[in-house]
Amino acid sequence: MFTGLVEEIGKVESIIKSTKSSRITIKAKKVLEGVKLGDSICTNGVCLTVSSFDSGRFSVDVMPETIRRSNLRSFLPDDEINLERALRLGDRLGGHIVNGHIDGTGIIENFKQEDNALWITIVTSPELFKYIVQKGSIAIDGVSLTVAYIDEPVFKVSIIPHTKDTTTLFRKKVGDEVNLECDMIGKYIEKLLDANEQVSINKGIDFNYLSEKGFA
Repeated sequence: MFTGLVEEIGKVESIIKSTKSSRITIKAKKVLEGVKLGDSICTNGVCLTVSSFDSGRFSVDVMPETIRRSNLRSFLPDDEINLERALRLGDRLGGHIVNGHIDGTGIIENFKQEDNALWITIVTSPELFKYIVQKGSIAIDGVSLTVAYIDEPVFKVSIIPHTKDTTTLFRKKVGDEVNLECDMIGKYIEKLLDANEQVSINKGIDFNYLSEKGFA
């Protein structure tokens, strides 16, 4: 679990690509404090496992499913990347609960400055948009933000100067792809409602029902 509060901006040092997967080495400092092999680090919103590290870098293996669903497939050496260590019990939950299991991606459509805030407009697919709620939480490239406006297929967030200074969002360009993780509550509710509906359907058709309708 993560909070969506980015601890550090890392830099991609190298990428070794195979047919469908990759091994990425990232330069970092803060997130390496107390790190152990097998620890989880949220990397641009994606929960990845530390497979090796030293005092100035760590490496992760990115499987094909993650490559397909995230913007990690387009990263190049020297690209900057948002990093956060896993949440510890007892830590303050200043953002919102983030799994690091992204739902998909969106495309930045527009930037607009309003006084000290920067509005970012993002367009995404209907499959993701149904989980995006006005004033709800969303993680964008691992950054915990509040949805300030929705009008399918676009939504907007407004970020403060601190977020601009401590994440990569302000350095993005129109047309850039960003990772999106919607609030998990909506997905769980949908799953439970679907399961209950299926149970009702299954319970409604039995031998007595078929007999009454002349099928048995």
